[in-house]
Amino acid sequence: MQQYASIAEELKEAGVGKVWLDEPLANHTTWRIGGPADLLIQPKDKESLIFAVQTIHRHNIPWSVIGRGSNLLVRDGGIRGAVLKVAEGLSHCEFRGEEVRVGAGYSMVRLTVEAGKMGFTGLEFAGGIPGSVGGAVYMNAGAHGSELSRILKEAEILFEDGETAVLTNEQLQFSYRTSLLQKRKGVVLEAVFSLKPGDRKQIAATLAAFKDRRRQTQPLNMPCAGSVFRNPPGDHAGRLVQAAGLKGYQYGGAQVSQLHANFIVNRGGATATDVLTLMEHVRQTVLEKFGVDLHPEVLVVGEG
Repeated sequence: MQQYASIAEELKEAGVGKVWLDEPLANHTTWRIGGPADLLIQPKDKESLIFAVQTIHRHNIPWSVIGRGSNLLVRDGGIRGAVLKVAEGLSHCEFRGEEVRVGAGYSMVRLTVEAGKMGFTGLEFAGGIPGSVGGAVYMNAGAHGSELSRILKEAEILFEDGETAVLTNEQLQFSYRTSLLQKRKGVVLEAVFSLKPGDRKQIAATLAAFKDRRRQTQPLNMPCAGSVFRNPPGDHAGRLVQAAGLKGYQYGGAQVSQLHANFIVNRGGATATDVLTLMEHVRQTVLEKFGVDLHPEVLVVGEG
């Protein structure tokens, strides 16, 4: 840990933002689960993030990225090396005509609301995506039959060697819940979305309807991470899990939600091991009953 203490001191002296040593990531994920990061860095702005990555690269230590901690399961052993938390420091948002340029740490929910108030349509599907813009680009997040790749024009990426590049939609190689960033290591700095003029009242009504539906069907009052499994072609993971009789099934502190079978909730004190064991039981049961092999939508990181 001495090396990390030295790097932490260097980053603090440079004024990059918040820096923690041996910080439990349960404090930084929506599941409230996760072991410690050797070094956790929350840069205060884009320049600080670039400096942090360059410093990490110079010291030759492993690193990874988190956003607002949704759609993420950190194993109980935590994450070795440095973890970059892209949050409030990269939360600028600027509308330019029918385009919006937004920082990677900006809330997707907030962006959707702001776009609606400005009279722009195209983001309504994302009104219930709890994460950040950067995480949504990384995962090509989607809901209600749409996904981010349909409206994203380009994104500025910081790669692990400290160099930045602006990549077009095509260069980001989007497909269902995947992008180039799952093959080539990098951090989203900001994204540009192309929107269209719309009726403010209609946009607000659509967002309200989606919000009401989420309240009725998703366990928003309990620690969770969003949809656990990807939808298989032509079907829904939640339908399969419910049809397998697994709603309410519990292992340790983790439980398949009584409201939505593709959500796993932390009922208190759940560990990553509890969640992973429950996920595997669900996967095996659905495979045996229906011959469908469910694949995780949540990103699982860290050590057991």
